[in-house]
Amino acid sequence: MLDVCLLGCGGMMPLPYRSLTALMMRYNGNSILIDCGEGTQVSVKAQGWSFKPIDLICFTHYHADHISGLPGLLLTMGNAERTEPLLLAGPKGLEHVVNALRVIAPELPFPIQFHEWSGPYEVLERNGYRLEAFKVNHNILCYGYSITIPRVGKFDLERAKKAGIPQKYWSHLQKGETIQEGEQMFTPDMVLGEERKGIKLTYCTDSRPTPAIVNHARGADLFICEGMYGEPEKEAKAVEYKHMTFEEAAVMAKEAQVKELWLTHFSPSLVRAEEYMDSVRAVFPNSKAGRDRKCVELHYDE
Repeated sequence: MLDVCLLGCGGMMPLPYRSLTALMMRYNGNSILIDCGEGTQVSVKAQGWSFKPIDLICFTHYHADHISGLPGLLLTMGNAERTEPLLLAGPKGLEHVVNALRVIAPELPFPIQFHEWSGPYEVLERNGYRLEAFKVNHNILCYGYSITIPRVGKFDLERAKKAGIPQKYWSHLQKGETIQEGEQMFTPDMVLGEERKGIKLTYCTDSRPTPAIVNHARGADLFICEGMYGEPEKEAKAVEYKHMTFEEAAVMAKEAQVKELWLTHFSPSLVRAEEYMDSVRAVFPNSKAGRDRKCVELHYDE
């Protein structure tokens, strides 16, 4: 199960009813945060989630509405007596940007590690999930992310018997362990069928529509995508500032054949996103307007 919470769905500036961009996910005892706009800490506390399990924070890019909440979050994590290392990942320049922000958060009881993306597509695997970072099309260097939780194939009894594997090793192999017995080695692929469909979430904000987004979102259980503007007359503005309209996001969701679309990163001028959702659902029926602390649990298909 992947626990997902859209902590903030606003762009550019925080509003009394809308925090800035942030997404938090919980899996296998660890938490992943993507972006950390102003108001992120308030949303985490309001949701009743904890800062302590956060072991990875990813950034799409370094505009203030996506990173301005970081110094305060680091201080809060330090005040909670965290000592474990914290990994930060983002586009080139991450270490420079974070160190500049840390002028107001200089003393921390835990080390910070940095991983800077350099290519158009990179992969990071940790704690049982796979994180894919891919370049999108904004007015500065910006990345989208896909998080995948793989699922191994079913245990194949006949295959295990045919391979002559002792029954005492079956459960260990099913869990992905490799067993050495004398000169013999037993591996999980000897008892498992083909890998099954896992869980996939794709997150993209601050970009024009691109084939890369469609390709990386393909088949996602949940596609969280920016919809800066709901008003059709603001399409030219979206093009000028390299953002997206609601309908453009819906077209990509349809092309990528995702299960569900959440729109996020709304312009401050967009007060009632739901007013524009009929035309979005005409393109992609399972579309929803994001809101602060909108949550869902994603499960494996049975």
